[in-house]
Parts: sequence; C-alpha cells; structure tokens
Amino acid sequence: MTDLKFYTRQSVVQVEEGVQLAPKFDPDGLMPCITSDAHTGEVLMLGMMNEEALRLTITTGEAHYFSRSRQALWHKGATSGLVQTVVEARIDDDQDAIWLRVVVAGSGASCHVGYRSCFYRSVPVGANAGQPLDILEDTKTFDPVDVYGDAPNPTQL
Repeated sequence: MTDLKFYTRQSVVQVEEGVQLAPKFDPDGLMPCITSDAHTGEVLMLGMMNEEALRLTITTGEAHYFSRSRQALWHKGATSGLVQTVVEARIDDDQDAIWLRVVVAGSGASCHVGYRSCFYRSVPVGANAGQPLDILEDTKTFDPVDVYGDAPNPTQL
C-alpha cells in the first residue's frame, strides 16, 4: 500500500467544487473506472478500483484495477505486457467514478479476449433490437491462449 492519503468527505461543496481528492467507493469498496485511449479517445474498458488500486494508479502512473472475478488487485499488463500508462486521470463530479486516459504498451490491446477494446461488439437498438450483436473488430491484436495459457472453459461464467 502506498502513503497517498485521500481526504475525508465532509461536505457537498468540498466534494463537488473543491480540490481535495475524497473518493467514494460503493458498499463493496469499489469504484468504476472508464479507460480510454489517450490519442483517439476510444473507450478501451470499464474496470473497477478499490482504494489500493486507485492509490497505486495515482502513484505509479500505471493502471491498476480490482478484479471482482478473482477478488484480487490487478496491475493491467503485468502478465500480457500490455501495460496502461496513465496520461491523465479525472474524477467525476461526486468523486465516485474515475476516467483514465492511457497509452497502452505493445499491440495497444486492452481486452483479455484479444481485441483492442473490451467494447468490440455493437448492440442493435431501435428497429434492429433483438438482432445478433455486431462484432466491430475483425482481427484480434493478440492470441489470448499464447499470452495467458489455456483457453477458457466455454461453459464457465
């Protein structure tokens, strides 16, 4: 854990108009983090951060998240080499969500499935509602089996 301290939330004015970082985590101790490409603005992923992940991200300049599925701190790119270097971090108005603008090392991918963005499928809406998802990225930037090992069990959620 780093020495970076967060301020205690004392008033709406402090949180919404002030200059003190006083993040609010949900009852599970988590905060959503939107991560986008610093150059293109493309949304790469939505992750969750606990206090330690937020502190490490701020102090190291590299994105850290909390994996809900593994219940563990996660340094993005530690296994794959696709480290996300933070160019800018912004907290929202009530300090319960954060947005990172990052540069991604290697192939520039951020999705563990191998695509550049975790948002690689479009959901048909309106008159097209109910149609199959449209896969927007036609090529994976890396093979997840080569990077992470065995392919996931297709019946596992």
